[in-house]
Amino acid sequence: MNKRSIIALSCAFLPIIITETSFAKPAPAPSVSTAQGKSLQSEYAKELAALRADIEKQLPRVDKSILSSYTNARQALKKAEEDVAAADKELAKIYGGKALIDHAKKKWIAGAEKGISDANAALKKATTDAERDAAKKQLADWQKNKADGEAALKERQAAYDQALKDQSKFTRELEKAKNALAKAKSAEASASSKLFASTAKAVATDALDSKLLKSAILAEATPAGLALFAEQSPAHKKLIDDLFANPTLMKQMLISGGAKFAKYGRAMEILDSLKKVIKEPSNPTLQNLALAVCLEHASPVKQTNAADQANAPTVIDPIKRYTSYEKAFLAGELDPAFKSFNAWELRHVVNCEAPEEIAAWGREMLRSYRPDQINTPDYGWRYVNSVKSDVPYGSQNVCKDLPSLHHFQNIALNGGVCGRRAFYGRFMLRSFGIPTWGVTQKAHAALSHWTPKGWVVNLGAGYSHSWWDKDEVPRSGSDFLLETQARAHGSEYIKVLRAKWISVTLGETQFNDRQKVEGGFWSQLAQNQTITLASSAATLGPLGQELGEANEAKQKLSSAKVTAADQKIHTSNDGTITIPAVAHTGTSGGFAAMASHNGGMQIHITAGYHGKYEFTAPRAGKYTLSAKVAALQDFHKLTASVNGSGLIDITVPHTIGLWENTPSIEIALNSGKNVISLQLEKDSRGLTVKELILTPVK
Repeated sequence: MNKRSIIALSCAFLPIIITETSFAKPAPAPSVSTAQGKSLQSEYAKELAALRADIEKQLPRVDKSILSSYTNARQALKKAEEDVAAADKELAKIYGGKALIDHAKKKWIAGAEKGISDANAALKKATTDAERDAAKKQLADWQKNKADGEAALKERQAAYDQALKDQSKFTRELEKAKNALAKAKSAEASASSKLFASTAKAVATDALDSKLLKSAILAEATPAGLALFAEQSPAHKKLIDDLFANPTLMKQMLISGGAKFAKYGRAMEILDSLKKVIKEPSNPTLQNLALAVCLEHASPVKQTNAADQANAPTVIDPIKRYTSYEKAFLAGELDPAFKSFNAWELRHVVNCEAPEEIAAWGREMLRSYRPDQINTPDYGWRYVNSVKSDVPYGSQNVCKDLPSLHHFQNIALNGGVCGRRAFYGRFMLRSFGIPTWGVTQKAHAALSHWTPKGWVVNLGAGYSHSWWDKDEVPRSGSDFLLETQARAHGSEYIKVLRAKWISVTLGETQFNDRQKVEGGFWSQLAQNQTITLASSAATLGPLGQELGEANEAKQKLSSAKVTAADQKIHTSNDGTITIPAVAHTGTSGGFAAMASHNGGMQIHITAGYHGKYEFTAPRAGKYTLSAKVAALQDFHKLTASVNGSGLIDITVPHTIGLWENTPSIEIALNSGKNVISLQLEKDSRGLTVKELILTPVK
């Protein structure tokens, strides 16, 4: 379980003194400019004040002894956590010392020795005084560098040897501290439960909802923010009135995380437009999708475009975003789990920065190029596996990005390191409707996403090492994970939300461990209960952590069963011969047969593949040879040999992963039996082949 955030509650009776809210605070908005706007702002402010006063009167008073017990338990827990951290820090010095020794040996000294060798070689090759002087200087510099490394190694080894003597002592202290921490956590959890139970009157039922929902939105959006929207037109004013007249909708919005940057007017405007285009209004998935779009796009989502599309929209059109996912869902193009996601989860799908046609490309590309990565039962790597198997690692080719391609298509073409790989993985997941959350780590970027067993981090360390500062409010990975785990408790989590709505209504500061903000009483209470609900959840370990800053993994291809029918060669009436790619024999190198999305079979081949295709030609003569392929990169070297002849180059076009035929080459066939050998050179990356087409030359 994630380490609990340290929260200290003041030993005082409710109500708590009201302070300015810090909940989801957007950038300062322009002030109202009309007399009507000022009147509306005053009206909203008075209504909020009245609701706040009424709600305060109905809030329960917390018993001082319960509050005191909880505070003491929290202090004891904090002390236990500090003791564990101190003992762990001492052991970390030992592990870190070993790493420093390895660095001195394998990086520092080894690098200096290579530099010395290169400098000596340059000195031997030097033909001028200038070249000799430069080589001598390099040699001297590297020799000094090696001496410094050897001195550092000696110092580090001595420190490590000394630390080893105390290892058993610190190990015992750490074990003792961990046992004390376990007891402190148990005591704190018990005290927390009693404290939350003492407030049950306010959060266990919907008794306060009729007032609390409206007051929370008024406080979050602020009277000024709502008036600024409402003053624009009577239609805008009506949208705000319609929201406040609809408790069910207010509750749905707040349960789903509220409008982005508290832009509830814009959210209502989008929702009103979506009502006119939704194809199946009673479909719960589409209802959640519409709610997710209106809330997430209440503040515009920036759109990324190909460099040469200067006139393309700069923000995502929320109506197009909804209709594109609706179409893909009804067509069965999205992950089967999509239909079960709630609006909060779908918000982490519909916030993709790529335009709709690029998301459609992502789906079609993977269906063509690697359908096995769609059908895998392993949700940890479903859709995102292409990051490690097909996206080239390294930044050396990033400068070759094409202005005609979208950012994500360029990543598939030219690769990248942590950031580009992580963003590509997020894009692929969202394209297929899987919720994903951005992950930043120290000097690194990764990704996280939903799985049936819980949210998981790919290509980096776990949630405790993660954060995301590019949203409404900076957030730690641990806090995000806690919310996903607590939300799984459904009806129990609504109690947490009610505590948050009370906190917002009262104007409390909001808990935020990323910003080191403890928050007000009700905010702390909500956080404590979130931790309690999440405590029974299993936290999944990170996947592909070793790939975060390393080359892509060597592919392990698993081949599907191929039948005689799949290998059947077809000759049409005009003499055209179509050979399924799975009809190969005498194969060597990496390959896998897989079912094609549109029927039939295909093969994915990797560098070094060699396969033979035996077939019968109805007549001798000249034919053109082409192959139906899908290629993510543009540097494949595919060759063919016909009946033992010399190698013939087959130009593989950059198909951006979609099906396309290679340019035809002319060959000669015998009447009757023929053999074509196909080979993918070792300097090529993976290539998908559907079939070979031999057409008679007339």
